Amino acid sequence: MACKILRSTNHLIQRSNQRMHMGGLLHFHFKGEKPPVMEEKLPPAEWREMAFLKLKKWSHFLTDFDLINGCLVRINDHSRFHHPKMEQRMQAFKSVAKVFIGLPSMKETIRNNLMASGADTTYTQLQYFCMEHEREALTVNSLAKIAELFPISSQQKGVIRQTICRQVTQHKVWNGALTEILNAMKSDIDVLVHTRPTKEIRLAQQIIVSFLKFLASATSYDPEASSWMRLMPTKEKAEDSDDSPKWKDALEMCIDLLNCLTDENDLAFHVSKLEGMKEGLYQIRDIVVDKNIGYKENRYQEHLIQKKLTKTLGFPSPCLFTLVLYYLYGCISNVEVDFRGGIHELSVGGKLLLYMGMIITSDSERAVLNGMRKLDRALGLFKFVWDTAGIKGELVLQGHLWCVGATHRVLSYRGNVYYLHEIVNH
Repeated sequence: MACKILRSTNHLIQRSNQRMHMGGLLHFHFKGEKPPVMEEKLPPAEWREMAFLKLKKWSHFLTDFDLINGCLVRINDHSRFHHPKMEQRMQAFKSVAKVFIGLPSMKETIRNNLMASGADTTYTQLQYFCMEHEREALTVNSLAKIAELFPISSQQKGVIRQTICRQVTQHKVWNGALTEILNAMKSDIDVLVHTRPTKEIRLAQQIIVSFLKFLASATSYDPEASSWMRLMPTKEKAEDSDDSPKWKDALEMCIDLLNCLTDENDLAFHVSKLEGMKEGLYQIRDIVVDKNIGYKENRYQEHLIQKKLTKTLGFPSPCLFTLVLYYLYGCISNVEVDFRGGIHELSVGGKLLLYMGMIITSDSERAVLNGMRKLDRALGLFKFVWDTAGIKGELVLQGHLWCVGATHRVLSYRGNVYYLHEIVNH
C-alpha cells in the first residue's frame, strides 16, 4: 500500500508542477494584491484516508531522524544513519505531507492559528503558501542561487562579493571550513572502511589523516620561539621559498582524495564540498606553511591567503559560499527548506516579510528545535545577503513548521517567530 500511495503522491506533485511551476524570484505579494484564485483538484477522499494513516505510522518510526544534504541523520547529533529503506521512507513521508499541507483547508488553518496566537492584523490578513511554487523545496548551494530568488542587480552582486569576502576569507574561517569538511568526510569513511573496505576507501582514509595534520600545522606557531621577533618577510620569500611546505601540498592531497572518491555515491556531498574548496587551494598554492616561523611571518602568510581569496573568488563560487556558511553558522551543510515561501510587502513601516516552512516528524522538543534551526539558517542567510546588498526595506523573518498530531504553538528562536501547525486530513 505504501508504494501505491507514493506513486499516487508523485503523480499529484508532478501534475501540480507541470500546471503551475514558476521558478525565478521568490513571489512578492504587494500591498492590495488580491489572493490568487485556487483551482486545485483535491485528491480522492479514499486516497487521503489511506495516505494519512500511513503518514501517522511513518511519523512514529521517523521521530528521531531528519534529512540533511539528502542523507538520513539522527536529530540529536546529526550523525549519519546508513539505512537506505528508512531514507526512502523519510522522502516519502515529506512528499505525502506536502499534499496535505497543500489542501485549501490548510490555508485557513494557518490563518486561524495566527489569529489565535494574538498576531497583529498586519500578519493575520496575509496569505501564506497560497501558490504552489511557494510550497516547493529549496536547496541553496551558492550565492548565485539567492541572487536568482532576490531582485539583486549586477552592481549589488559586486558589493555583496567585496563585503563578504573581507569577512569570510580570514584564515581561521578558511582553515575551519576545510577542517569541518574533512572531519565530516572522515566520519563517514571510517564507517565505510568496515562495511566496504575497498582500496580507494582505505587510501582516502590515510590521505584525510595527513590532510588534517597539514591544516593543524597551518595554524601552529610557537610564541616562545625567538623567531617571532624577526622582520616581516618580503612577498617573494613568503611565496617562493623552496625550503618550507606550501599550500600546494594541500592541493595535491585534495586532488588525490577526490580521485579516490569520485565514484562513491555515499560521499557525494562531501566530495562536492571539497571540489569547491579546491578552487581556493589552487589560488593560494604558492603561499608558505611553516609552523616554525615567527608570529609576524605567520600573520603575513594569513594576510596573503585573505588577499588572494578575496581577489579571486567570484560571486557564484561554491568555495565562497562554503566559507559564508562556516562564517555564519560554523558548519558547511547547504541550506535546505521544505517550503521556499515568499515575501509579503507589509502595510506599515516599509517592512517586508520573508517566510519559509519545514516539515518535522514529531512535536518533540528536539524535533521542533531542529526544524527551527534549519529555518533560522535559511532565513538568516537570505537576510544577511539582503542587508549586505542594501536592498530597500527592512526584512522581517517568519518560519512555519508542520507535524502530524501537533498542538498549535507559537515559538521564538533567535528573535524570530515560528508557528507550529498540525497536519490534518480535512
